[in-house]
Order: sequence, then C-alpha cells, then structure tokens
Amino acid sequence: MSQSIEIKINESSRVPKYKQIVDSIIHDISKGKLKVGEKIPSINELSESCYLSRDTVEKAYKLLKEQKAIVSVKGKGYYITKTDLISRINVFFMVNKLSSYKMMIFNSFVKELGINAHVTLSVYHCEESIFVKTLERNLGAFDYYVIMPHFKSEDSNHVSTTKKVIEIIEKIPKDKLIILDNRKTEIEGDYGAVYQDFKEDIYEALEEGLNNLKNYDKLVLVYPSKTVYPYPKRIVNGFMKFCSKNNFDFEILDEIYDDMELDSKDAYVVIEENDLVNLVRQVRKKNLIMGKDIGIISYNDTPLKDLLGINVVSTHFRAMGETAAYLVLNNKRERVKNVFEYIERNSV
Repeated sequence: MSQSIEIKINESSRVPKYKQIVDSIIHDISKGKLKVGEKIPSINELSESCYLSRDTVEKAYKLLKEQKAIVSVKGKGYYITKTDLISRINVFFMVNKLSSYKMMIFNSFVKELGINAHVTLSVYHCEESIFVKTLERNLGAFDYYVIMPHFKSEDSNHVSTTKKVIEIIEKIPKDKLIILDNRKTEIEGDYGAVYQDFKEDIYEALEEGLNNLKNYDKLVLVYPSKTVYPYPKRIVNGFMKFCSKNNFDFEILDEIYDDMELDSKDAYVVIEENDLVNLVRQVRKKNLIMGKDIGIISYNDTPLKDLLGINVVSTHFRAMGETAAYLVLNNKRERVKNVFEYIERNSV
C-alpha cells in the first residue's frame, strides 16, 4: 500500500463503506498527502488491508474514476490523476439538530458543491456550551463556516443567539461566514446569509390559503412552547397577525391532547409531526372528514405529508442548501430570503 494513503473506516458509521473509502482518498488528495501520478493500492490489496469486500472497494474506485480523481492503467494499477481536488474548499457546517429538514438542507448543500468541497457536519443540539466549545476547537481550520443559529434559554424558550455565541462567531472572518435559516443574530459585518423570516413567512403563506381558510370558524395553532428543540416565537406572532387581520377567532395550544374536543369547522396549524399524527388519528376515529369538517395545515413539508394530502406552509429546504453552496462557490456575501410557500393539497 502507498506510504501516503490512509483509509479511515468507521465501522459504527451509517455512511456506506465505499463512500468512506472515497471520502478518505479525496481528503488525502485535497490535503496534498496523495500526489498526482502516485500509485494507490489495487482493489485486492485495499480489500485485504481494510478487511472489506472486493465489491465494496471496486464500487469506491469506480466512483473515484467517474470523478476523475484516479485513473486505471492496464497491467499497472491505479494512479492519482490530474484533478481540481487539491484546491478543494473545506467547510464546517453547524446544525442545531439532526431533523429530516436540516439534513435536507445539508444534503442539497453538499450535492451542489460536488467534488469542489469537503464538508464537515457538526450538531450542537441547541446548546450554547456545545456550540461555543465546538466552534472554538475549529476556528481557523476551515475555509467557510456555515451556521444555523437556534438556541434555547434556561427556561427552554427559543433564542437566536446569546452573548457567548455572538462573541465566538465574531472571531470568524466575515468573508468565511454564512448564516442559514435564522437572520435574527445581531452579528455585525458583511457576511452571507440564506434565511427564513419566521413571522412574515407564515403570515404571507396563510394569506395564500385564505380563500379555503374562510370556510372555518376558528384557527388553532399547535405551538410547542417547551420542547427539546424550541421553535422561534415569531411563528406565533405571524399566526396572530394573520388571524387579527382577517378577523379569525383563534387559539394557541401547546400540543394535541388525547381526546381533543374537536369541533367541526376548526382549522389547525400544526408544528410538530407527533401532534400532526395524533390529530389525524383523532379526526379519523371520530369519523370527521379532513378538509371539510376539520382543516389541517402542517409546518414544514415532507414526502409523507405529500402522500397523505396534507396542506403545508414550508420553506424550500433544498433551495436553502443550494443557495448557500452558490454563495460559497462564488465567494458571495449576499443575504437571501429563502423561498417559503403555501402548498395546497386536500386537508383544508
């Protein structure tokens, strides 16, 4: 095996092993550990040394050849080829939680960057101390820092930033900083951002669905005020603004309770999926018709909600990741409001 090559296989990771091989080799190329023209192990050699199946290594090498990172020379073996990977961009990507929505943003970001970048994902679970310590350890080690700032206060309410968070973020050069999802950060300077406007987004989206919502007498927002991963209070403010402007009777609940008093002609706006499942279950149990007796709008879209015909108000997660990648690839410091939409289906 080449003296320079170092294949790192994490047996406990859910990342496919062929992808781990690809990532290790590309990482070594980007760091200059593997030089253009350098020979790398054969499929059999790497299979034996890493205790992997031949098919796994073959799949990795096939992908590397497609990316033009390596070339095979008949009768001689595999070599690092001339490639742009040596100048790849290294990005540190920080999310507050590993939800399907956040991963949709991350995956679209990585896909849009392609082989032009290596992205390290870090999760801080809305905890200030984890965020600060993690970022502190990684300052100066990356070309870009992409951060989704969502934190919880001591009483488990949502806050966009804290004094300590701002202090550590201010240590990042502004031309290397991109803020995602949340713009209420109080961070000074000229940096890139792709954000939601939580108050105006839900207000404008509900306005799009106003004609159908007029068929209901009361609107109910199910907003979890105390949760492990709190939501911005601005969602509530936007909902109340919509109800006030359009003279709706409204109520705000912490959750969908068991045995709800479901009145015909109520429409619900539901934040969390557990509450959505509980509400749909109770609607069916009481033989009510969703979209006629009871209206339901869910916050944030998923393929399952599409399948079930649930109306949603949602930011466009893939677009957020793609726009962030555009800012990185073009070294832009623009601030872009992400697309937010009302999607009409069959539940209102």
